[in-house]
Amino acid sequence: MGLLKEPDFGTPARAGEATVTVEIDGVPVTVPEGTSVMRAAAESGTDIPKLCATDSLEAFGSCRLCLVEIDGRKGTPASCTTPVAEGMKVSTQTPRLEKLRQGVMELYISDHPLDCLTCSANGDCELQDMSGVVGLRQVRYGYEGENHLDAPKDTSNPYFDFDASKCIVCSRCVRACDEVQGTFALTIDGRGFDSKVVAGQGDPFLESDCVSCGACVQACPTATLQEKSVVDLGMPTRSVLTTCAYCGVGCSFKAELRGDELVRMVPYKDGGANEGHSCVKGRFAFGYATHPDRRLSPMIRESITDEWRETDWDTAISYVAERFRDIQARHGANSIGGITSSRCTNEEVYAVQKMVRAAFGNNNVDTCARVCHSPTGYGLKQTFGTSAGTQDFRSVAAADVIVVIGANPTDGHPVFASRMKRRLREGAKLVVVDPRRIDLVRSPHVEASHHLQLSPGTNVAMVNALAHVVVTEGLTDSSFVASRCEGFEEWAEFIARPENSPESVESITGVPAEQVREAARLYATGGNGAIYYGLGVTEHSQGSTMVMGMANLAMATGNIGRDGVGVNPLRGQNNVQGSCDMGSFPHELSGYRHVADDAVREVFEKLWERPILAEPGLRIPNMFDAAVDGSFHGLFVQGEDIAQSDPNTRHVQAALSAMELVVVQDLFLNETSKFAHVFLPGTSFLEKDGTFTNAERRINRVRPVMVPKPGKDEWQVACEIAQAMGYPMHYDHPREIMDEIASVTPTFAGVSFAKLDELGSVQWPCNDKAPEGTPIMHAEEFVRGKGKFVLTPFVATRERSTRRYPLVLTTGRILSQYNVGAQTRRTANVAWHPEDVLEIHPHDAEDRGISTGDVVNLSSRVGTTSLRAKVSDRMPVGVVYTTFHHPVTGANVVTTENSDWATNCPEYKVTAVQVAREASQEQAGAEQREAVMSE
Repeated sequence: MGLLKEPDFGTPARAGEATVTVEIDGVPVTVPEGTSVMRAAAESGTDIPKLCATDSLEAFGSCRLCLVEIDGRKGTPASCTTPVAEGMKVSTQTPRLEKLRQGVMELYISDHPLDCLTCSANGDCELQDMSGVVGLRQVRYGYEGENHLDAPKDTSNPYFDFDASKCIVCSRCVRACDEVQGTFALTIDGRGFDSKVVAGQGDPFLESDCVSCGACVQACPTATLQEKSVVDLGMPTRSVLTTCAYCGVGCSFKAELRGDELVRMVPYKDGGANEGHSCVKGRFAFGYATHPDRRLSPMIRESITDEWRETDWDTAISYVAERFRDIQARHGANSIGGITSSRCTNEEVYAVQKMVRAAFGNNNVDTCARVCHSPTGYGLKQTFGTSAGTQDFRSVAAADVIVVIGANPTDGHPVFASRMKRRLREGAKLVVVDPRRIDLVRSPHVEASHHLQLSPGTNVAMVNALAHVVVTEGLTDSSFVASRCEGFEEWAEFIARPENSPESVESITGVPAEQVREAARLYATGGNGAIYYGLGVTEHSQGSTMVMGMANLAMATGNIGRDGVGVNPLRGQNNVQGSCDMGSFPHELSGYRHVADDAVREVFEKLWERPILAEPGLRIPNMFDAAVDGSFHGLFVQGEDIAQSDPNTRHVQAALSAMELVVVQDLFLNETSKFAHVFLPGTSFLEKDGTFTNAERRINRVRPVMVPKPGKDEWQVACEIAQAMGYPMHYDHPREIMDEIASVTPTFAGVSFAKLDELGSVQWPCNDKAPEGTPIMHAEEFVRGKGKFVLTPFVATRERSTRRYPLVLTTGRILSQYNVGAQTRRTANVAWHPEDVLEIHPHDAEDRGISTGDVVNLSSRVGTTSLRAKVSDRMPVGVVYTTFHHPVTGANVVTTENSDWATNCPEYKVTAVQVAREASQEQAGAEQREAVMSE
């Protein structure tokens, strides 16, 4: 159980070796140079009264409550804005200070409602606390004069209220929005007594630029900004420290409860990935865990046309085991397989892949990373020697040039984006490589030096052109290359060829050559250069080639192995990294070791007491093809909605329909469950006990906030299916699974629940060489020894626009929704994104007679869907864009079977399409158009 309120030292900590010793109330304290008097006092055990100060924000000095006296100095300076000095003697409690503080507090209270007993923040209000601390006993000014007690309440946001009558204008919410989140949605309007906090231009919160990250709510010292859940349920009384189960940032949260009811999720100040920040999903969108749509009992049906019938766990597990055994008896051991989930814990994923290999007796196991980041694993392993990003998130604070390729961090990884924006506001330069003008190209206080708006599918041509400039203009880090890398000469000869020059590829990428040259020079000469990339890199036919191309570029410029540099994948789901680490690919056991390696197999065979095949099993696309061909008949699907998330939906549905047994384990009946014969209820992250591994290789504890609602943990279900199939597989607790993982996985050798509880989190590799983990990879040498330059010839995708399909569709995420939307669509997040829309350039829209709000048909050579249009110039002419969060739209109905040459990762980002206005548009309502325009 964690603390409900963490210590607040008033101002941020200062780093540095130089220290200063001061005396506070007669107590000596030594702190780093630059530390505020307030923080020094707090570290010595003395809390100085404060209202506008908090240690997540820089000092502001507005409330005048933290006044102190300093020997030899006149007046009473604010302790939050006064840095310590050697030999300084500070008094924090004197009669003079007492009188001044009481006077300040008296003014605050004279313009504040005195409804403390019924206020939702009662017991968690700093104004209330400080009134007691300063000894306020009277308010001489009364309430008859001018005041703000009738100021209106803004209840527009679905998650929190803004009660202006309780605002003390301390500016903490405004500063949190600026300094922590970087959205600049809030301001102080007016002067003096007329000062007030406003969102945007005085808009309701819901209609403003506010992204509902919760930073303002967390910073507010009163009930001015308050979660509606607290208003409804009351103040929490205990907390459990756990990890968010949305994106790959892996934020640490305190789940705050009242009894056994979850009241709110509060970002944890000491969270390694988020350091006290959050986004709208992690902070507020947890209600799906208790949504009435959840299925909590196993269900069975003989045919997918039958109705579901509920059953007990023993019956369901016996049924699954018997059917799988029967299929194997008739069709062979290789006729069944499993898919692990990147939403599940490492322990749950490990259990499922072990079930497949030991109980099913084959290597037919794959994971959703196949359709997102498998090229990352392949490309980084070939060049650097390990299938993971190189840095920790904190590293971006030391970057001088940041290159964002095929990623939209403000929507997909918002907490990391806030870190990045902070560094950009401090002066780092930004290069965005993306067909779409994402928010980072230009937003408040952030503007990219270069936006290389390339045509979809031309990433490799672009990275080769950037590298061409580096090599031909003599911008390589020759000493780094000579000492740390191999294969440079052959690569340099290839990359220097005229066909790789910016001028030659301009006709391919559509980006002016001089822009490419300037961006390359900036990255190569601008100091620490860091590359961050997403699915816009990997979900292409040359995804693996592009990952290797970025690695080549980083090695050529020496941007590997220290703070502020690196090649960093932004993972989409909470445990994509972990599910890959655990051996979820058909060709690899845990720790990315090939099944063909006799020594590796021997380790597992000895422990598991079962032979492991030396040949890789089937990948997800192979499973689908084999099912359609009649050689694959049974599938266990753990927490993935493959019928919605995988490409070429018709083909996926045909494959699922052809199977004799499809077992789905999930929270809700989803698109895949329409083709399932058995549904096994899963657990939400609030019920899980285990670990997630985020995009920076950080292993975080996931602790149960409530008991498993279905009555079983997911790892238990895998064990019981294995046992029912004749393989003895049992654990008493998930910590035992992690102990087994550590015993067979070199990069996890030093990991245990006890260590994670002690340290908070660790980044693998964690072993004898690095007992507390490895924040920065490849510091002294690459994992493979020498970094390897790999030739990356550009091969155009087979998917081309034609007269019938003249446009190119690319896809992405939006902030408020998550993946297929099964979770976020069951929360109030639908207020921001009630449906997927198709963004289309004004030129293309005009040619087709399309206006914002019109329903259009989106067609490709494999399928057709309908959705509303939004006319936007974010994309170049000829490119359209949509999200994929709503099954009613089913964007993957139109995506094709094209995939990455090395990994079969689908080419979601390039689909030739046509867009046509539906004939019944005259009946479309004006309200619907306005709703899309305001999105």
